[in-house]
Amino acid sequence: MDRVERRRIGWAVGLTRLGLWWEAVAGAFWPLAVLLALALAALAFGAAEILSLRAMAWLTGLVALAAVLAAGWGAWRFRRPPAEAARLRVDLALPGRPLSALRDRVAVGAGDAGAAGLWQAHLAQMRAAAAAARPVVPDARLRWRDPAALRLVGMVALVMAAIFAPSGQLGQGIAALGATFRPAPELRPGAAAGPAWEGWAEPPAYTRRPVLYLNALPEGQGLALPKGSKLSFRLYGKDIGVEQDIGAAVAGGEPAAPAFMAERDGVIAVGGRRFEVTVLPDAAPEVAPGKAPERRADGRLVQEFAASDDNGIAAGQAVIALDLASIDRRFGLAPDPEPLPPVELDLPLPATGSRKDIRGRLVGDLSRHPWANLPVTVSLKVEDGIGQQGVSAPMRMVLPGRRFFDPLAAALIELRRDLLWSRTNAARSAQVLRAASWQPEGFMDEGLYTGLQGAIGTLEAGDLSDEARGRLAQVLWDAAVALEDGGLADALQRMQQAQERLSEAIRNGASPDEVQRLMDELQQATDDYLDMLAQQQGEDPSQRFDRSPQNRQQISGDQIRQMMDEIQRLMNEGRMAEAQELLDQFNRMMQNLQVTQSEGGEGGRQRPSDRLAETLRDQQKLADEAMRQMQDQYGQWQQGEDGQGSEDNRQLADRQRALREDLGRQRGLLPGRGTPQGDEARRQLDEAGRAMEEAEGALREGDPSGAMERQAQAIQSMREGMRALGEMRAQNQQQGQEGQPQQGGQQDGPEGPSGDSRGQRGLAQPYDRPPQTDPLGRALSGDGSSIAGGDPLAEGPDPSRKARDLQDEIRRRSGERERPRDERDYLGRLLENF
Repeated sequence: MDRVERRRIGWAVGLTRLGLWWEAVAGAFWPLAVLLALALAALAFGAAEILSLRAMAWLTGLVALAAVLAAGWGAWRFRRPPAEAARLRVDLALPGRPLSALRDRVAVGAGDAGAAGLWQAHLAQMRAAAAAARPVVPDARLRWRDPAALRLVGMVALVMAAIFAPSGQLGQGIAALGATFRPAPELRPGAAAGPAWEGWAEPPAYTRRPVLYLNALPEGQGLALPKGSKLSFRLYGKDIGVEQDIGAAVAGGEPAAPAFMAERDGVIAVGGRRFEVTVLPDAAPEVAPGKAPERRADGRLVQEFAASDDNGIAAGQAVIALDLASIDRRFGLAPDPEPLPPVELDLPLPATGSRKDIRGRLVGDLSRHPWANLPVTVSLKVEDGIGQQGVSAPMRMVLPGRRFFDPLAAALIELRRDLLWSRTNAARSAQVLRAASWQPEGFMDEGLYTGLQGAIGTLEAGDLSDEARGRLAQVLWDAAVALEDGGLADALQRMQQAQERLSEAIRNGASPDEVQRLMDELQQATDDYLDMLAQQQGEDPSQRFDRSPQNRQQISGDQIRQMMDEIQRLMNEGRMAEAQELLDQFNRMMQNLQVTQSEGGEGGRQRPSDRLAETLRDQQKLADEAMRQMQDQYGQWQQGEDGQGSEDNRQLADRQRALREDLGRQRGLLPGRGTPQGDEARRQLDEAGRAMEEAEGALREGDPSGAMERQAQAIQSMREGMRALGEMRAQNQQQGQEGQPQQGGQQDGPEGPSGDSRGQRGLAQPYDRPPQTDPLGRALSGDGSSIAGGDPLAEGPDPSRKARDLQDEIRRRSGERERPRDERDYLGRLLENF
């Protein structure tokens, strides 16, 4: 065996022997280690300051006795591991026990040449096996010796003390422990005396400054301490005392362990030492609001602020008071308001890091408060560790709250405000409610009418208690929300209602956020209405929409979306008059909308897979934002900055919930119910919905990493659902092609020789020639009456065939020498991706 192999075996045996020592020591002395860990953790967390000297002495004696017993028990159980045990353990871990075989000698046939050759071959094989020797991992089997896991308790206590215990507290505790049993020295004339006292200066915890050991300070050095610092002493001599004029003594202290609070400049004299104490004044904190909050569609108050303090902000609040002088005191606001206390919202402060300079954002939902949408004053106040306050100048603003654009909903919210303003408005509110609920047919369902009639009876009954008024306010709020957000069974009425609210918002000069919310509602209501129109013709989703049957002029789903995008663009540019005119045109067009079947079942309206593709892109975008949010939170945590991860996570969770609800609506409109592909698509969308719900929960709990994992599952499930829809559509198209008549033939039907029972055909395309498209599925020619819709890359007869066609087209174009070189290079790079 060469030197390298011997060194490798020796290294494996040596490390294994260290492991055997670890097993022997840990198995015998683990109770002693747990006891010492708990004792050190207790000292690090200030047990010496809590206990009296007598209690400290008794407890220390008990711990020492337990330590002696544990050490004796460990010494009795300890067995020194022999050197051969390590070699044997390594040998047993190898096949054939090669280490023992290499020490063997030939017993029979020592002089035989054949036996000698066989023995050498055996030794060579054993040397090869021994070359694979590795250290054996030690196992002290503490899980069997310590079934209660006390070793983990000691380990956790020690780690917590190392992380969270105040700096210097362990040394102070050990010194106090030693002083408990240290006898008072008998001083002899001329003999050197030990320290007769010890002292510590502990600044307030919020300053995060270290504890100072006074004995270690040079002679004559002064003390500069923050206000509120605690100076504690331990006296060992009988004639030693402390004289000071810096502040009051801490109550409950013993004569041998006095303590004082540093409240003013002064002098401390103890045991022949003199300390000049300078109390550093703590500057009052400062706070200032950021820019005035914009009105949000959800009615939440979002107020930015900045606060600073030399030692750190301890707490902060925003105080909101009614600005009675700025209120238009008419109608229900004419009576004097019933007194309400100011609203106090806690300012969000960082849990970790420095609080000396904070940039934050307060988010509060006061949309249901009686002062919502009324003038108020907002004052920010912050407090430092010693109770000093900083207050900002009052800022006048209109308290953000949800606005209602439906006339009846707005009237109900105003009545709710009047009742919460003063009970004297009860009679007037009953009259208004009775007038609003007269002849409810057409605009108020039975449940809402019954609720309002009950409210009228309560108002006319007499004086309102606080409980009854609260119930009435809730009834009126729920009724207004139901009227504003929908609740009508007919999709056309919901779409028209959304159009009217958007027009009302534009005329009233609503904020961009409110206009955007209403625009989103209109888009959703329009999609629902188009889905209902398509379902009236059957489950086949490939439909076109005919808005002028006389001249067969068609509009596709993409054209409808383009029109709505144009309305959005005009509003974003502030061209509200033009947006209103285009919205009126859109309203007239949608009222006359009908569904017609296009050539070959191919319609311009958005197919279910197209909407799924949009949802998939929105989900991917949301996952990317969750990733960026997690990175931002991590960076802000490292830098000790004030992050707004909680608010941002809630916003992401709200968007995740909206995507999940939209996906649920799409699942209910999927075609192919009862077919294998259709059932598979529904099952995959169910899986995606559950993953989205779990992602929403993870975001609300502040777990972006867990949310991203669920979002990835949702994305994968949606892709599988889209694949199933593509297979079903390819099968339907193949069956349709097999049933088509040959060139020149006609197919009779209920409507005539070439009719269609589901309506007029949208385009005059011949039966024997499908529309010509490029590899991306876009029409190469057309009459301009329709726009191809959908996402050909997301579905189609055969996605892989589409990819091959696209590859062939790119390869053909890259081979044309007349094309510019830059273009051919670009096409070549595209081919590398296939």
